Amino acid sequence: MANRHADTFELDCPCCHAKLTVDRTLGVVLAHVAPVRPPSVDLDDTARLLRDHDDSVEAKFRASVEAERTKEDVLARKFAEGLKKAKDAPIEKPIRDFDLD
Repeated sequence: MANRHADTFELDCPCCHAKLTVDRTLGVVLAHVAPVRPPSVDLDDTARLLRDHDDSVEAKFRASVEAERTKEDVLARKFAEGLKKAKDAPIEKPIRDFDLD
């Protein structure tokens, strides 16, 4: 176990100040401990984000209400189109699984 500690060393990353454990013989990072950073809280920015989120939720709700209002017309048009295609298509006998054997 003591030999294992001699084969590794710890260093600080110059960019992010994380603690890295590196193996000497393999030259690979064995462990990484991220630095502790205090959370940066900007109340003005947070309040703006909450207002934007509330606005987007309200807009999505309005869109769903409008979609429900026009849903009956949309379904009626889709049915009419399907019926028109069905009338124009030639009548064919459906293929059964029994016929494929």
